[in-house]
Amino acid sequence: MSLSLLLEVGAKPAAGFILLIALALDAAAGEAWGPFKRLPHPVRPLGWLIADLDRRLNRDERSPGDRFARGVLVALFVSVLAAGVGWAITVLAAALPFGWLIELALVIALLAQRSLYRHVFAVADALERGGLDAGREAVGHIVGRDVTRLDDAGVARAAIESCAENFSDGVIAPAFWYLILGLPGMLAYKAVNTMDSMIGHRTPRHQAFGAAAARLDDLLNLVPARAAALMIGLAALAVPRTRPGAALTIAWRDAGKHRSPNAGWPEAAMAGALDLALAGPRRYGTEVVDDPWLGAGTAQATPKDIRRALAVFVMACLINALAVLTVSVVGSAM
Repeated sequence: MSLSLLLEVGAKPAAGFILLIALALDAAAGEAWGPFKRLPHPVRPLGWLIADLDRRLNRDERSPGDRFARGVLVALFVSVLAAGVGWAITVLAAALPFGWLIELALVIALLAQRSLYRHVFAVADALERGGLDAGREAVGHIVGRDVTRLDDAGVARAAIESCAENFSDGVIAPAFWYLILGLPGMLAYKAVNTMDSMIGHRTPRHQAFGAAAARLDDLLNLVPARAAALMIGLAALAVPRTRPGAALTIAWRDAGKHRSPNAGWPEAAMAGALDLALAGPRRYGTEVVDDPWLGAGTAQATPKDIRRALAVFVMACLINALAVLTVSVVGSAM
């Protein structure tokens, strides 16, 4: 085979088709195969960098204004650095026969369909098999709140809320930014989202320093969060014992009650679909967040409700893949 033919055969597919392959492989195997067993997750180095910058630049003796300014610089530096790394990998991959497979591997790693399903399923399984203590331990892996005071219903609600919110943050938003800006956009989004999870808290330490990261994360999730709510509502059409109409109605009515301008959309949609009340008062360490409830149903969620949420999640992921396919086909035809 000649070099020119090899280059032609190994040419990079359109971004939409790479994303479709990544969604399918992530759903089928996630990070349980190939290089993902041995290599660190690409978000982990970002976490190390953010933690180091937080330690060095966010010192208690500095004024709030100083800490805010430093936080702005950190948010810009980390997001631009991540985009630059994505651009460099894209250029390198384009220069190699079948180099797009490198990009594909990274896209798979930056999606969270299977890993989210596995972690949420583990909570339902733990509650049913091991009781409250096992459920608290399992849900503690996916939420940041104090799980030691949760009852059975609180554990189930936390798992369902995490499923809904991370469907937006871990599936829809990365896919959206990959379609819009390729690997640089996807990596930049994951950098901002990681910063928000690490320093974007309204605590005395991070109120000023993490404000820029939190606002940037809000901006990047505006479209994906609302798209996630719509997909949850559409997914409920295919899941027995759910309420698709209520999903969209409750999302429109209650999303604004959430302290996040985005997280309330998928959470409220899931609450409406399952006829539950989600969010509400929660404890993060020593701080109690007295948030309003989303939804008009019962707060007494059960493991069966977690499994219904997972069924909605699976259907919503299929709808997302169908949307990506539609965009790819239309884009290739233009």
